[in-house]
Amino acid sequence: MYRLFILTILFLLPVVSQAARYDVGVWVPWFAEKAGAESALKNIDEIDVLYPFVYEVSESGELINRVDFDDEHWEDLFDEAEDERVDIIPTIAWFNGQAIHDVLSDDDAREDHINDIVRMVKRNGFDGVNIDYESKLAITIDYYSEFLEELNDELGRRRHLTCTVEARTPPDSRWRKVPSVIQYANNYKAMNQHCDWVEIMAYDQQRADWKMNEKRQGVPYNPVADTDWVEKVIELALEDFDDDKVMLGVSTYGRAWDVTVAPDWYRDYDMVATLNQPRILELADKYAANIGRTDGGEAVMTYFPEDSVWKILNGLPTPKRTPKGYEAAAKALMVATYANIEIPVRIITWSDAEAIDEKLELVEEYDLRGTAIFKVDGEEDQKIWKLI
Repeated sequence: MYRLFILTILFLLPVVSQAARYDVGVWVPWFAEKAGAESALKNIDEIDVLYPFVYEVSESGELINRVDFDDEHWEDLFDEAEDERVDIIPTIAWFNGQAIHDVLSDDDAREDHINDIVRMVKRNGFDGVNIDYESKLAITIDYYSEFLEELNDELGRRRHLTCTVEARTPPDSRWRKVPSVIQYANNYKAMNQHCDWVEIMAYDQQRADWKMNEKRQGVPYNPVADTDWVEKVIELALEDFDDDKVMLGVSTYGRAWDVTVAPDWYRDYDMVATLNQPRILELADKYAANIGRTDGGEAVMTYFPEDSVWKILNGLPTPKRTPKGYEAAAKALMVATYANIEIPVRIITWSDAEAIDEKLELVEEYDLRGTAIFKVDGEEDQKIWKLI
């Protein structure tokens, strides 16, 4: 019996050691710094890379820190991260495309900007830097690649350069008629060469994929990140990126939309708000809205807001075969079609633990480096910590 027990343990060890080891990175945002730092500290054992999402850039290329690292919550988090050998890699976020171009296309300004970044990293003893420059102009593409190459050289081998990048929908899914020339602002091949790894923002899909829009017809469809779409994004990205350099970005928030329901279809989507799960659950309780699951894997619910004259439709029976979570939308469509009118209804889709779990399965299936979670602010679905 003793030998049998030992043999059983030895047989199981390889299975355990291979089971779930991919890197987990989390962005802690400046706009929820205390709660985010506390949540990350509480779950530090599950984290491999800590991204303080705190730096922005002036129009002239100077760094702006939105927080004070001497505050207790940052000191406690950094101390514990160092004890647990968690890499601390702050994010520099810049969203002004013209300013980015002006700085990076000027040799002297680019050099000053690089030196500013390197000084910041060394002064704070960080393990590297995460560059998140969005809304860039297409004409900036080569200058951006030069910037990454030069920054990587200046940081040296001991520090990491990681690069956050947009999620690209395959051209034949993005456009019904693919343009003869597609102008991107990021050179994936160059980024693969100059960045130690990349975080692909595989969220905020919305209506970017016309094939998915048609595939999901019959219910309102404006997702944060449909799992099938995310898989398309991964497969396209791996044409240029090494799989061990890809961190799949997943979100922890949701979007609320007002949908214009016209006869026979859900026509227009107007953005209402970005919401975290606690607030969404409050709304579900307030409106007695059922929470369902989209075919794309996200949580979903629909309802008529309290100031809507159409809330009287709540008294109608739900049409047969209506998926859970879409009851209000189905009633709006039934009446809009029958009366030949337009009716607004609200939909919320969000990325909860179950939605994230589907993306983590893709991380394992495609043998990616890991996952990067945007964002940890104390209001993420707490079940995600058990998944990772």
